Amino acid sequence: MPGKRWAAPVLLALSLPLLAPVNALTPPVAAATSPSVVANSAQVPLEEINATSTQVAFGLRRPTAIAAPDDGTNRLFITEKRGTVRVYHPDTGLGQTPIIDITASVDESGNERGLLGMTLAPDFAESQDLYLAYTALPDGAVTLARYRLDEARLEPLLSQEHAEFDNHNGGQITFGTDGNLYMSIGDGGGAGDPLDSGQRLDTLLGKILRVDVSRSCGDLAYCVPEDNPFVGVAGAREEIWMYGGRNPWRFSVDPADGSLWIADVGQGRWEEINHIPAGRQAGANLGWSCYEGLEVFDQAQCRSGAAYTKPVFTYSPHTGGCAVIGGQVYHGEQFAHLVGGTYIATDYCYSTVWALRANGAGGYDQAEIGQTPTQVTAFGATPEGELYVVNDLPGGLHRITFEHAKPTCRIAYTTQTWGGGMTVDLTITNTGSTPINGWTLRFPLARGQSVISDWNTDLTQSGDMITAVNATHNGAIAPGGSVTMGYLARHTGDASLPSRFSLNRDACAVNR
Repeated sequence: MPGKRWAAPVLLALSLPLLAPVNALTPPVAAATSPSVVANSAQVPLEEINATSTQVAFGLRRPTAIAAPDDGTNRLFITEKRGTVRVYHPDTGLGQTPIIDITASVDESGNERGLLGMTLAPDFAESQDLYLAYTALPDGAVTLARYRLDEARLEPLLSQEHAEFDNHNGGQITFGTDGNLYMSIGDGGGAGDPLDSGQRLDTLLGKILRVDVSRSCGDLAYCVPEDNPFVGVAGAREEIWMYGGRNPWRFSVDPADGSLWIADVGQGRWEEINHIPAGRQAGANLGWSCYEGLEVFDQAQCRSGAAYTKPVFTYSPHTGGCAVIGGQVYHGEQFAHLVGGTYIATDYCYSTVWALRANGAGGYDQAEIGQTPTQVTAFGATPEGELYVVNDLPGGLHRITFEHAKPTCRIAYTTQTWGGGMTVDLTITNTGSTPINGWTLRFPLARGQSVISDWNTDLTQSGDMITAVNATHNGAIAPGGSVTMGYLARHTGDASLPSRFSLNRDACAVNR
C-alpha cells in the first residue's frame, strides 16, 4: 500500500533488516555514460505529465510477466507464479484456461520462487517458440527453458543452482537487438550477499547473461556468443554479460538503440536504475555487493582499481518504497508527444511512477508522474509500444496512459552556501485552480546533506528524503498564492539543490 514501508506478501521486497554500514572510502566509480537522445522524443517537461492506470482484467493469480506476440492477434500472454500462462484479448477479456501449464515443473515454494519471466522468440509467429524463466523442482534451481507452444513441450536449456535461500532469483528474460537472449539471475538470496556472488565470476548468481538460443554448441543446449566478455577467461562462466547485480528483477532493452535499463532491487538503503549504452555493456560491473546504489555497502567486496558502473537514478526506501520495478522506454504512438523516448518504472510498495529522460547534456531529467496500482510486478508493451502492468495482489492487468496537465504547484528557491553549510528558502506557489488546505512537500537531498533546523514547517529527514508538513499558520494556499519555508543543512561538499519536489504527491514545476 502507498506510504507503507513493507507490504506483505512482498514478492520482491527484502523483508530484511537494514544493514549496510556506509564507508566513506569509495573505490573509483566509472563515470556515467552519456545517454543517447532518441529521435523524435517528447519535449513536454516531465512534471507536466500525469500517468494513470485502468484495470482491464481481473482474476490473475500472482502474475509476474507480460509478453505480446507480434502476430496480428492483439493478445497478451501473462505468466502466473504457480507456473501457468493466461491469455488476455481486449475484445474477449482474460481467458480462464491457461495456454501453458508447467506447474509440474515449477517450484513455487517461498514468496519469490515460481514462474518468473517470459519472452517470445523473434520469429514467434512462425516458430511458436517462447522462453520461460522459473525456479524448478525439486531444488529451486533458476532455469531457462524453451516452450514449443504448438507441441506443448518444455525444453530446459540452462540451470543455475539456487538452493541456499529462496529469494533473489531474478528471472527477467528478453531478446536484445542483436538476436541474443538476455537473462537476469539474483545473487542467491539472504541478506548482504552471504555467498559473495555479486563480484564472483565463477557463478551465474548476481549476473545478467547473454546466450544464443537459436542453436546448440557441444554439450550445451545453447551457444555462448564469441564476443561475450569472459569467453576464454579461466575460472569465469562464459555466459556472463554483466555482473555485480543484487536482484535485477526487471530490466529491458531499448529497441531504439540497444541500451539496457536495469532496475536492481536494493538491500534496504537504496533502489537503483542503471542505463548502459550498447557499446559499454560487455563486462560492466554493477557494483553489488561492494556498492548499494552510490554508497559502499561491503568494503571487503571492493577491489582497488575496479571500474564500477554508476546508476543513473537512485531512491531511498524512505519514500515508502521497497523494491524498484523496472519498466520500459515508451515507443508507442498514442502518447509519443508526451513520453516518447522516456523510461517508465515504478516501486512495488510505494507505487510511484518514475519517469527518466535523457536531457542531452549527459544527465537525466526525473520526476514522479503518477501512481500505478499497488504491488506491480512487471511491465509489458504491445507490438505498437503501448504499456501495461500486472500487479501481484489482488492480481490484475492494467493499461497505462498519460495526459498533459500543468503542475498545480511551483517551487522557487534561494540559497546561501559556505564551507560545510547551506540555507535554502523555498517558495511554494499554488498554480492550480482550487485551494490547498494542508500540504506535505517531499524532496530528496543530495548525498552528504543533513538538515540541522527548519522554519515555517514541520520537517523530518529519513535517509535522503525530506518530508515537510505545513505549520499551523501556513497550511492554506489559495490559487495563485504562495507560502515560504526553509531549512539549514550541513553538507560534505555537494551543496546542490533538490532535483524534484512533490506536493501532496503531485509533481511540482521548479524555477531553476
